[in-house]
Amino acid sequence: MARICMHGYVSGRVQGVCFRQATAEQAERLDLDGWVRNLADGRVEVLFEGDETAVAELTSWLQHGPQAAEVTSLELQEQAQQGITGFIVRR
Repeated sequence: MARICMHGYVSGRVQGVCFRQATAEQAERLDLDGWVRNLADGRVEVLFEGDETAVAELTSWLQHGPQAAEVTSLELQEQAQQGITGFIVRR
């Protein structure tokens, strides 16, 4: 399987609902590398890379997020791999 990298933004009610932590848990479960962080404008920014099947699975999960979230928009673009190891929640 090919390795790919995705970067993007999640909009809606995605802060204050454990979105970052839940994203990290999903990414770790899928053996993806990258990071997630809150932005001052209320969006969540995410970058993740790994096996394209796992990337597709996290992409699908990001469309709704954890139970308390209300995702209204998911914007992702493929980009060059970053060579990141592990998945972290950035502050």
